[in-house]
Amino acid sequence: MRRFLDSMYRFGGYISALQLVVIMTMVVLQVLGRLLDAALLGLGMDSLGLQVPGLAELAGFLLLGATFTGLAYTLTVGGHIRVDLLHRTLPASAQRVLDILVTAIALAITGYGTWFSVLLAYDSYDFGDLSIGMVPVPLWLPQAVMVVGLAWLLIALLDVLIGLITGRLAHLKDEAPQE
Repeated sequence: MRRFLDSMYRFGGYISALQLVVIMTMVVLQVLGRLLDAALLGLGMDSLGLQVPGLAELAGFLLLGATFTGLAYTLTVGGHIRVDLLHRTLPASAQRVLDILVTAIALAITGYGTWFSVLLAYDSYDFGDLSIGMVPVPLWLPQAVMVVGLAWLLIALLDVLIGLITGRLAHLKDEAPQE
């Protein structure tokens, strides 16, 4: 089970990275297309019209996907920002209690967000909502990616909470999977 969970978190990280690479590729191609068009116009030639309408909107959807699909992986490798001014001043037993409490609160908040994201995606699907940009994208598609990312984070938080309660994790900074 441990191997499956770690593979699932890593897969989310790979998907997140892939989406960032796609965003970068789209932006670089758009910039190169604009430069080529400007150069052709400067030489008195006709523009090729290499601009992609709706690129910013598609990049926004991919950024949403990259953010949410990478959450669980980032948590498991200790990459989330953590303010530990109070935490490090406490004795180890109190740190463990605080870690359990904070993780339980994060689990509850993520569960709440996941549930309402599912409802939002279902409503968008049910009503046939489309994005209002140049490219009409069914809104349930990026919302479904958000739901998947939140569900992965929910599983990761539950995994961390169980690890903290059972003593498998001393505290959240030790939660990174061992390879």
